[in-house]
Amino acid sequence: MTRPQRLVLFALFISLLVVRSAVAADVTRPNIIFVLTDDQRWDTLGCMGNQIIQTPNVDRLADEGVVFDNCFVTTSICMTNRACIFTGQYAARHGVIDFRTQFTSEQLAQTYPALLKQSGYYVGFVGKWGVGKPPQGLFDYDKAWPGQNKYFNTIDGKTVHLTGLMGGQALEFLDTAPRDRPFCLSISFKAPHCQDGHPDQFLYDPELESLYQDATIPPAKLSDPAFFEALPEFLKTSENRRRWQLRFANPELYQRMMKAHYRLISGADREVGRMVAKLRQQGLDKNTIIIYTGDNGFYLGERGLAGKWYPHEVSMRVPLVVFDPRLPTAQRGTRREQPVLSIDLAPTMLAMADVAAPERMQGVSLLPLLEGKTPSWRDEFFYEHLFKHSRIPRSEAVRTSQYKYIRYLDSQPLYEELYDLETDPDEAHNLAEKPEHAKTLDAMRAKWAAWRENVK
Repeated sequence: MTRPQRLVLFALFISLLVVRSAVAADVTRPNIIFVLTDDQRWDTLGCMGNQIIQTPNVDRLADEGVVFDNCFVTTSICMTNRACIFTGQYAARHGVIDFRTQFTSEQLAQTYPALLKQSGYYVGFVGKWGVGKPPQGLFDYDKAWPGQNKYFNTIDGKTVHLTGLMGGQALEFLDTAPRDRPFCLSISFKAPHCQDGHPDQFLYDPELESLYQDATIPPAKLSDPAFFEALPEFLKTSENRRRWQLRFANPELYQRMMKAHYRLISGADREVGRMVAKLRQQGLDKNTIIIYTGDNGFYLGERGLAGKWYPHEVSMRVPLVVFDPRLPTAQRGTRREQPVLSIDLAPTMLAMADVAAPERMQGVSLLPLLEGKTPSWRDEFFYEHLFKHSRIPRSEAVRTSQYKYIRYLDSQPLYEELYDLETDPDEAHNLAEKPEHAKTLDAMRAKWAAWRENVK
């Protein structure tokens, strides 16, 4: 063998070592499964204190992971908050405030799935994309649909419920993902969203019919008619009231709808269990992080309303459970009280993958909190709902550790709400017109003005 030949072979040997080393290093990065439900508020999980709903699989993740007791969305509507999750930005910055707006190519390149793919992750998406049409070519495994899909689908002559269909696609992703690269799967369930236009609203899998048959769901807090009567006229005639009439107008209807809503959530929980079982079967459970959250909260009869959109706690507060098998034992089965936001999810997943977050991301990584550290943390945040609809008034708000200020942008005369969350966590008593709270109201107005100017 000549000297040049020996040099070529040596170079090939070194390059193979480098490639093998890079691959070995890459697979040490964690896999990530991001589970997003639709219209699930924070208190509809067993691990969040609900004594009726059956969510054993998510509860088990909570028992072995970290629960964030105070997770909020910065806009309570599907397309806008999904854009917040993808970009780590407030709506005022990313600009997605209606169902027609799509990401620009520049924006899409700065979303968490695109950044993870650029860093070497095998990336999949199952379910509701929600920000216009799903992008072409972004996902290695692509089962995304725009924003609407029916709960019942006919496949090979058989009727299949959408939640189970999506769970099956998630298992297919896990079966086909390459083993020499870390993966990120985002599965965005339709459940427990209603089927718009259908009289039964919440169309669950018939296999779950037996769940909750013997249960009696307690009436919603603030469901006394006096709370509805205290609302301004533009809220009394809002889309929320129309949907309340479809779902909760009498006790019998309330029980039927609530049980159906709960069955949809239990169906999503069942699919989480199937994914966890598949991870164990494949030996991936020790290096796969599972994040479970909702895209917005949901009025379940509070104030005589249904739906979402406004900045009350029931509308803007969502569950967040993070299971990371790599965490030390002392951090498993723990809870965090710090207020965290939907815009924190993208920088968190990037930090988990050791990928730098873009400067334009406004959220912050939750890794220090997951690790049990006590970093300096936010004590207030901004809320915005700018979607234009004749029966859904636009609103903005500021929430601090003690107070919440709500401002309805188009109301004439101006309608405001002010709540002391320490003494009134259910937001039953509006202090905005109480003279003794005038100074607090002025201070919160000033915060609102500063936030809306600086959040862009």
